[in-house]
Amino acid sequence: MKARFSLALIAGLIFSPVTLAANSTGSIEDKLTEQLVDKLNVDVVSMEKAPIEGLYQAVTKQGMLYISEDGSKLIHGNIYALDNNMENLSDTAFNAAMAAPRLEMLKPFEKDMLVYKAKNEKYVVTVFTDVDCGYCRKLHNEMQGYNDLGITIRYLAYPRRGVPSANADEMQAVWCAKDPLKAMTEAKSGGNVKAASCDVDISKQFYLGQQFGISGTPAIVLENGSVIPGYQPPERLLKTLQRAL
Repeated sequence: MKARFSLALIAGLIFSPVTLAANSTGSIEDKLTEQLVDKLNVDVVSMEKAPIEGLYQAVTKQGMLYISEDGSKLIHGNIYALDNNMENLSDTAFNAAMAAPRLEMLKPFEKDMLVYKAKNEKYVVTVFTDVDCGYCRKLHNEMQGYNDLGITIRYLAYPRRGVPSANADEMQAVWCAKDPLKAMTEAKSGGNVKAASCDVDISKQFYLGQQFGISGTPAIVLENGSVIPGYQPPERLLKTLQRAL
């Protein structure tokens, strides 16, 4: 199993610099990819020139990285377009490259999703949610509004306090409840859901969200694999879906 990418690994590169082997063969993209895989043990989805001269951008399943052309320097952060309303070019590139892989990564989790299905289904979105998040609760309280517009909501767990935590335990109890949909409503209303055990592993859902680049909730995954961060009321989400799909 690949190790998850973290800032600690980046810090470790200070003492273990990424450099290209003198006798390596292949394209610069292949060489840089090989270095990142060897040094960081990450899954590289794509490697191409970055918007800044002399840098290459590596889209990985663990996040976006920038590496110098000679392979000696590594940057973890975002690039913004000052001449285009501060567009986050890193997010744009990451979303585009990760769209198809995200859809494949979602498939094994479909059996564990909590689904609030629209009767006249036109769209399906997957929402990484947390039971204590204010905007997650707001979204849940408007579930009927989404469903009435033909939007099916599928939930995956993203406990904001991480795993393990009391927050994750609470969400585990929801997923393992006899009636998970009812338990979700109870939990998001401030109620206590009785602890229970089952085969669902909340930590896997949480780590999937991290691989998607999610850092907060709610986070909405569209059917094309793109991610919309934050809450959107029913009518706005419908317009977003109509534009994107």
